[in-house]
Amino acid sequence: MSIQQLHSLEDLHQYVEQPGKKLLFKHSTTCPISAKANQEFEAFLKDTDTTAAIVLVIEDRPVSTQIAEDFGIKHESPQIFLLEDAEVRWNASHWKITQDAIRAAVNS
Repeated sequence: MSIQQLHSLEDLHQYVEQPGKKLLFKHSTTCPISAKANQEFEAFLKDTDTTAAIVLVIEDRPVSTQIAEDFGIKHESPQIFLLEDAEVRWNASHWKITQDAIRAAVNS
């Protein structure tokens, strides 16, 4: 399991443009809800070869802001996106981020 951390807008755009399904997780390192969501995200990734990336919303705020602008989806954290062909196919936030929810989205 390797999760790519996106630090720059260039990182973000390169990641989004990759072909295939991939996950993008916005994580707040100061939020207990986000910590729980991150555990669910990492647990899901242990059993899959799904491509995944993380943005730390406080440390890399410009990247986090750009995600909201690019996809037209209001910023929340934690927040997860399933991307395919540079488009959002599914997203969830807060307590809705669970291994089962992620698995269902990826497999749909």
